[in-house]
Amino acid sequence: MTWRTGLAVSEPQEVSSATSALQSLSDVVHQRSRLCVLATLYEAGRCDFAFLSRVTGLTDGNLSRHLQILEEAGLVQIDKVFVGKRPRTLLELTPQGVSAFEHELSVLRDLLKAARPARSGRTTVTRRRPTGTIPPPVEPEPT
Repeated sequence: MTWRTGLAVSEPQEVSSATSALQSLSDVVHQRSRLCVLATLYEAGRCDFAFLSRVTGLTDGNLSRHLQILEEAGLVQIDKVFVGKRPRTLLELTPQGVSAFEHELSVLRDLLKAARPARSGRTTVTRRRPTGTIPPPVEPEPT
């Protein structure tokens, strides 16, 4: 099957500083599951592992691995305590984690602000696809 596209491509006049700032985003923070963990901890403050697992929808093993990466980067503090005789894992952002998350938000906000005026003067890109077919699904990246 051949895909035909009718794309009107124009060279950008310049790249905004917000777009350039994307280079400053951390891959540790920007990964979707870890960003979800950081956002939850930013909003909730200190919480336990079970709550974080429920809110993020991550499996225990997957969440554990993401937390390990965030802890190694100095963004999350993990405390293992006992409540009565039951072990409990408590999590919270470190000051460095708060800064990293706020930096992520700041760059994304700036990018959004810069993109709005730039997009308002452009025409929409039209794409022609074969009739009666659906494009193949895009597989998510493994975490």
